[in-house]
Amino acid sequence: MFNGVYYRKWAVNLNKQEKYEYWLDSAEYDMETAKAMDASGRWLYVVFMCQQAIEKLVKGLYTLYADDNVPKTHNITFLIREFENKLPVAVTEEQYDLFIKLRAFYINGRYTDFKRKMSVAVNEKEAKTILQQTKEAFAWLQTLKL
Repeated sequence: MFNGVYYRKWAVNLNKQEKYEYWLDSAEYDMETAKAMDASGRWLYVVFMCQQAIEKLVKGLYTLYADDNVPKTHNITFLIREFENKLPVAVTEEQYDLFIKLRAFYINGRYTDFKRKMSVAVNEKEAKTILQQTKEAFAWLQTLKL
């Protein structure tokens, strides 16, 4: 399982491509988990894992396009804006809308009351829509690898 503290210590000796691959592996694992949560009807965790998958893939791209020392943030939009001028294609408004929406679904495990409120706010239709949009954004982000 992905551990940010462990990663930062371990990744010191990795080149940018290896760091990207590490982030990609973790992002792919999270996408598969989002699909599993969809199959089990755990809607909050569908959208949370979508957020995690996109965040990690964007952090992988950040290592390639910007700097291999990725900032400690969950803000996908902030990260992508740091290197979007180097991308071969522009990020669309629809993609930014998804990234902004996903930010709202980042769950800090320490805040169980927040998690409880969020689980009521996410219904099946919204979770399935976000999962489909995330699959599309994920596939597009994978095409941006240098």
